[in-house]
Amino acid sequence: MISLTYSTILFLTVIICLVASFDSRIQFNKQFLHFFKASALVSVPFILWDIWFTHLGVWWFNTNYTIGVSIAGLPLEEMLFFIFIPFSCIFTYFVIDKYYQLDLLKSFNNLLVFTSIIILIVVGLLNFNKIYTITTCLVTVATLFYLHFIVKSQWISKASFVYTLLMLGFFPVNGVLTGTGLENPIVNYNPKDFLGIRMFTIPVEDMVYGYTQFLLIIYFFKYFQNKSN
Repeated sequence: MISLTYSTILFLTVIICLVASFDSRIQFNKQFLHFFKASALVSVPFILWDIWFTHLGVWWFNTNYTIGVSIAGLPLEEMLFFIFIPFSCIFTYFVIDKYYQLDLLKSFNNLLVFTSIIILIVVGLLNFNKIYTITTCLVTVATLFYLHFIVKSQWISKASFVYTLLMLGFFPVNGVLTGTGLENPIVNYNPKDFLGIRMFTIPVEDMVYGYTQFLLIIYFFKYFQNKSN
């Protein structure tokens, strides 16, 4: 049975940002190539991660809410998720960065990174037997370490602030995917593989997972922007 539920969620998430990209005051359409390059680089390992965890049974998908097309065990919509959702997120970051001076936030970079790394290491060590939790913690720690200590990115706090604002969209979108308002969740999780702490219906790991993806795409987005300039 074909269902457009997951497809509709993706469409509603991206359509306003896509149309607004062509606004003469924003002109995010001129950044499409930079975005798609960055998104492609980041989405490949995240999709492989998705395929791996689906194979292990860490999570699985209710195909009653999809069009029924699968690639390597993932619904087509899940593949598109790694393009559509980041597009809306990076568009939002681009607009806020364009119109608001948030450079003062960089003074919080050290505090944010050190606090986040310590919390993630402690949570990871206490839950090393929960594969979603420990993997998410390790990947996020590695990402923050690389961005802050290796390439010395000055925009981490700014991006974190924008990501906090994006929670206004994160909760309804991921909420529906994890079961809010539906008879059954679109994405199901094995309870032994994550903390079991949910924000409404959303595992807390999902928020950290999305944060890491967001930071990495911004990094490569800026990289391709600078390279072009």
